[in-house]
Amino acid sequence: MRAPAPGQPASESTKPPKGALHILSRVLLGELDSLADRLTLVVLQREPSYAQLGVAAPEELRASLRDNLERGIQSLGEAVPEGDDPQDTSRETGRIRVRQGIPLEAVLRAYRLGGRVIWEALLATSRERFGGKYDHDLLEAASYVWRVIDSSSSALVDAYRLEEARLSSQELSRKHAFLNALLEGRGGDAALATEAAAALGLPPTGPLICVVAPVDSPRDDPLRSPQDALGAHGIVSSWHVRPADIVGLVSLDERSPAEVLEALGPAVAGRVGASPVISDFGEIGVAYGMAQTAARTLAEPGVAALDERLPEALLVGSPHLVPRLERVAFGELLDLPEAERRTMLETLGAVIDSGGSPTHAAQRLYCHRNTVIYRLQRIEAVTGRKIAEPRDRLLLTLGLMAYRQR
Repeated sequence: MRAPAPGQPASESTKPPKGALHILSRVLLGELDSLADRLTLVVLQREPSYAQLGVAAPEELRASLRDNLERGIQSLGEAVPEGDDPQDTSRETGRIRVRQGIPLEAVLRAYRLGGRVIWEALLATSRERFGGKYDHDLLEAASYVWRVIDSSSSALVDAYRLEEARLSSQELSRKHAFLNALLEGRGGDAALATEAAAALGLPPTGPLICVVAPVDSPRDDPLRSPQDALGAHGIVSSWHVRPADIVGLVSLDERSPAEVLEALGPAVAGRVGASPVISDFGEIGVAYGMAQTAARTLAEPGVAALDERLPEALLVGSPHLVPRLERVAFGELLDLPEAERRTMLETLGAVIDSGGSPTHAAQRLYCHRNTVIYRLQRIEAVTGRKIAEPRDRLLLTLGLMAYRQR
């Protein structure tokens, strides 16, 4: 016959000998203090997590173990006071232990030790007080006893996980609140900066960079486990997922930004921008804006350090000027048929990228040097710009950057 689930009434054929449990439980309730002392000593010896809690821990632990022993024995003897929840001490223990930072596995092992102490005490009482009169009844009741104990363990686990989730959510909200304050530029407040550093797990002083990865859609995942990628190199960072972006604050320590961004590489799956180095939490707001701009200079997945893409950053920072820049730089070149326009702009880009050398540009384009020279003459005639003139060359270069980004 299948055993009933924990907490459910047993059928007549599977009910334990209640008389024995009632009698033995009443005896044990009178010996709670000695049982609590015994269990406390065993738990402290076998579970280091409890022993490391501090000076006040043994007294608090003993009181908690005593309460759980009492409620467990009451449940076995059907003597839980009317109106009390049979699982109240188990739930409270779960909530307290997660706040103390004791791993759930250690809590459950301690709970099982408590069950063992109760079982051994029941057997000892039957033999020492009643000459073994209830030994056979206890053997028949064994599965019931452990079902009651397991039911209390399940209540503890549920309470532990609920409190763990609540504390995690609370801590995450606290971190987000500090991050938002820093991104808003309030890191100049020394007290706030100190609290924020502690909450985010960052050094209170030292060089930092801000890293931003825009989230273009709910399915977008531009950075995958960046903290793990950096942590593998011993780099301390704090990351936060926001509706529009993923933001990271990275402690450089003695590393260069290039080293940090290289270590971040395996986590990059989208556009990522990095700010210049800052040394004060009060600069995080400005650094965040610069990292956003750096990310916007990219058209494809990759990492962009702002200092390495300042011309592109200037363009994305002034989008209303870009169409005018292209028109002023290229003039009537933009009105040529599409195929011809594309050829001319590719040639212009190759020449500029080759330092103005038609020969090197021809090698890039896989064509004759004279072809490049002819196209350059046509470009200068149509645009009215001279590549040899520094200002014209700058304007054409910026125009090309804008064209390529667009």
